Amino acid sequence: MFSSVAHLARANPFNAPHLLLVQDGLTGPRSNPAGPPGPPRRSRNLAAAAVEEQYSCDYGSGRFFILCGLGGIISCGTTHTALVPLDLVKCRMQVDPQKYKGIFNGFSVTLKEDGVRGLAKGWAPTFIGYSMQGLCKFGFYEVFKVLYSNMLGENAYLWRTSLYLAASASAEFFADIALAPMEAAKVRIQTQPGYANTLRDAAPKMYKEEGLKAFYKGVAPLWMRQIPYTMMKFACFERTVEALYKFVVPKPRSECSKAEQLVVTFVAGYIAGVFCAIVSHPADSVVSVLNKEKGSSASQVLQRLGFKGVWKGLFARIIMIGTLTALQWFIYDSVKVYFRLPRPPPPEMPESLKKKLGLTQ
Repeated sequence: MFSSVAHLARANPFNAPHLLLVQDGLTGPRSNPAGPPGPPRRSRNLAAAAVEEQYSCDYGSGRFFILCGLGGIISCGTTHTALVPLDLVKCRMQVDPQKYKGIFNGFSVTLKEDGVRGLAKGWAPTFIGYSMQGLCKFGFYEVFKVLYSNMLGENAYLWRTSLYLAASASAEFFADIALAPMEAAKVRIQTQPGYANTLRDAAPKMYKEEGLKAFYKGVAPLWMRQIPYTMMKFACFERTVEALYKFVVPKPRSECSKAEQLVVTFVAGYIAGVFCAIVSHPADSVVSVLNKEKGSSASQVLQRLGFKGVWKGLFARIIMIGTLTALQWFIYDSVKVYFRLPRPPPPEMPESLKKKLGLTQ
């Protein structure tokens, strides 16, 4: 599979700006059949930057996708685990709003009843589950982005927002199947007092009571929550990065240092995270309640919560998801920098498309 995708990636419209930069920087003087060799195609700074940038693998190769998946494991697993205390309070606010009336009240009640260690409940299923989700989310996103953009050809530039949405939705479909078992165990541990304190206690108990259904009954609500979230996360991030380099950053991306590029990544990630939290919060409330209760369906929980109920804990989720998304993109991009993976700049309209649209002579 990876070999066929790698073949497609060589002609990928989203890789084209990167390829042009490297080729122009390395080919040297331009040949002129009517006279002496002309000047280099690019300025010395761009050529030097292209020569210095030596990647560890080709864009779209098997190694590229595997390391992108590793970046997803690191970014999602570590960030979600670090925010377990906030996630725990948020879940408890959703399933028992009478007892946990707000963020600060939720932390106060939890500390009073369970102590400081109580804030770490559910860290193990969180780490395992979201590491698996990150592997599929980021790894498959890169795969589907290459596949779909090659299906669209040069029109991929015009339809790039739809492409980001489709690639991220496809990736998240598989990511949620990987996440569902650990998410179910995490919510049981965090929201059912006395049920279990660790994953080793919760998983066998869940299987004994309900079988495999206990681990996957929340997958449909997870799709409801995570697919819109991930679509917003990737599409909003990609277009925000594009806008920041176009309207805010005072110099081209090729002239920015790696540190400056990572700052842009973090800012774009936080902006995307705020929108992600709002879009996915109602389904998140349903998932939290559904995994606590045994006999309820998603539609029953949604009907019982009502419009006001599904928005409980939104402020906590905005803080959590905004920070989470920004850190995930920052870590993911840092992993790409560390392993020297290709990081193409924001896409540019192909010359063939410009001519077709009459934008050039």
